[in-house]
Amino acid sequence: MYHEIQIKNGEKYHYLTENFRINDKWKKIRIYLGKGNIKRKKFEKLISEKKVELELKLDKEKKLNDPLLSFLTEQEIKKIEKMKKHYQKSMKNIDKQLWKNYYESFITEFTYDTNAIEGSSVTLQETGLILFDRVVPEGKTIKEIKEVENHKEAFDFMIKHEEGITKRFVLQIHKKLMHNILWDYAGKFRDVQVIIRGSDFLPPPPAKVESDFKTLMRWYGSNKKKYHPVIIAAYFHSAFESVHPFRDGNGRTGRLLLNFILKKNGYPMIDIKNKDRMKYYNSLKSAEKNGDLRPLVNLIVNYLLESKIWI
Repeated sequence: MYHEIQIKNGEKYHYLTENFRINDKWKKIRIYLGKGNIKRKKFEKLISEKKVELELKLDKEKKLNDPLLSFLTEQEIKKIEKMKKHYQKSMKNIDKQLWKNYYESFITEFTYDTNAIEGSSVTLQETGLILFDRVVPEGKTIKEIKEVENHKEAFDFMIKHEEGITKRFVLQIHKKLMHNILWDYAGKFRDVQVIIRGSDFLPPPPAKVESDFKTLMRWYGSNKKKYHPVIIAAYFHSAFESVHPFRDGNGRTGRLLLNFILKKNGYPMIDIKNKDRMKYYNSLKSAEKNGDLRPLVNLIVNYLLESKIWI
């Protein structure tokens, strides 16, 4: 923000000016301050008064030029940040037993819901029995049992990962999720065309998977500090599901990565409920077809604000 003087017909015109960058191009916005010679005290008062006006104009201009900035309101951001502070304070004060209870409750619900969204018949209670009592329920397939066990293994690996998102990290998550299920294809990008069940969206052909994934990773690297973490999580998740890089396990991998981004930025992880799967599917469809992230952002925000942060 700076003072700009323009000479028009031999007269000085004063502006408070800001430059900002949109799509690799610089743009300038101005707020008029007055003309001629302005006394110092009056000038300082004008600057103070017009600064807020320029900031509002800048914010509006940025949102008009960059839709990603418009998917979260200032009120939502304040609520999310307030929740984040409370969550972080709670986590600092948590004792080992309470953390164990919290962890077991979350991983049981998250594993149940993420697998149920993909069609598993294993119930919430049965998920807990498999994970913590090593009990195999009757009538369940070996694949369903492995999906439960593997998801916990992938989740534990994800929460211990201290670096950022890389291709290797994504492949490792998928391998842990799908070993003994996809066998040789676990942890490898697909080499066949896939179809998303219940959707008319067709993912890219196998020859484009690697390049589309690299494009997503470049976007993430360039923008992870530019946008609010909730926007990053929503965009990354929707784009990842659009690429659909694996033969199977894309949804589960994507929801783990969504949570990794939230956790990496100090927010609680979320469990997208099986009962909300149609709302979830529709939010992905909206992002894929219309580029509208708002439904997915809304879903994430609502889950964050409803998080169990009583601990």
